Amino acid sequence: MASSRHRPPRTAPSSIDEGALRTRENAENFPVALRFLPRQHRDDLHAIYAYARMVDEIGDAYTGDRTARLREVAADLGTIWSGGQPSDAIVRKLALTVRERGMSAEPFERLIEANLLDQVVSRYETFDDLRGYCALSADPVGRMVLEIFGQATPEAIARSDQVCTALQLLEHWQDVGEDRRAGRVYLPQEDLRRYGVSERDLDQSSAGRRLRELMRFEIERAAGLLGEGTAIVQHLQGWGRISVAGFVAGGQATVSALRRADGDVLDRSARPSQLTTAIRILGLLASRRSVR
Repeated sequence: MASSRHRPPRTAPSSIDEGALRTRENAENFPVALRFLPRQHRDDLHAIYAYARMVDEIGDAYTGDRTARLREVAADLGTIWSGGQPSDAIVRKLALTVRERGMSAEPFERLIEANLLDQVVSRYETFDDLRGYCALSADPVGRMVLEIFGQATPEAIARSDQVCTALQLLEHWQDVGEDRRAGRVYLPQEDLRRYGVSERDLDQSSAGRRLRELMRFEIERAAGLLGEGTAIVQHLQGWGRISVAGFVAGGQATVSALRRADGDVLDRSARPSQLTTAIRILGLLASRRSVR
């Protein structure tokens, strides 16, 4: 359910290990929900997190041929479903979860496809184009989570896609300056033109009036998607409900943090505390409104 594209401080892909991955999780809202779960579920979620992080690190920071390396990972991943033995330690651990939970290959493959796309695409013309990218880079993680808990119904997947796309968008809006420095602009080009914002405006130390107006629009658009998907919490049962509530709550807390920045995503930190997220989790779990 969490986006796969969060970028805390990096190490080189070759140095990723379990300890480094756990440190990164602690920088995110990911562990907030995990603390409530039984060990087996935590281990399963750690396995998919580690895989998603490894793929993203290759796509973002690998110093060799990133496309070739991603295709190597794709081939290694395929051995899980063909009955072979993966060579990479992270993929081997993932194989245990996949086989135990009967998970499908497509969501894992789509994350690799998203990172392959990153090697050739750094701008998106329309919001629909950007949502198409989120369908590869974010939505698959929600499907993985639902499959772990055995609750991947069509209704749950549809709601999950809304939540995951919203989380991905909110993450992009937190990282506008960082992405620009990395050569990527996720703000739709048509929206930049509509609000009279140039890409040079993203290089400043603080957001000007037009960029703030644009960011307020984009933040509310993502918040709307998140609001539509929030009903997923009421569709789920047991530990799956608790886990997904954690991701939804993280998104709600991020919306609040971004709103407090009032569109100035270049100058102000817009990252919620884990305490704020935990309070929102409790609110979601306490809600008993009917689902239609």
